[in-house]
Amino acid sequence: MDMPEIIARYFEADGRNDADAVLSTFADGAVVADENARHQGKDAIRHWWMTAKQASQYVAEPLDAKGNDDTVDVRAKVSGTFPGSPITLTHNFTLEDGKIVRLEIR
Repeated sequence: MDMPEIIARYFEADGRNDADAVLSTFADGAVVADENARHQGKDAIRHWWMTAKQASQYVAEPLDAKGNDDTVDVRAKVSGTFPGSPITLTHNFTLEDGKIVRLEIR
């Protein structure tokens, strides 16, 4: 699947449950929007990611990616211990200077 390396690194680190590696893909002031909440900065993103992992032990498997150098949509099959699992979610990434500056999951 063709996607920017930083996004591939995000999904690989997420799949290994490696919080430090996940955070290394984000810019310092990055924003994550997920489940009607906004998380800005690496400390808030770490808290969001760890809370989600602990609550549902999810795994996100990328299915396809489309976009350009700055914005990429990745559809992923997300499985875990939550009602309705598995589901397909779109991860909309905004990139700048080789880092994720915004991630919206819907």
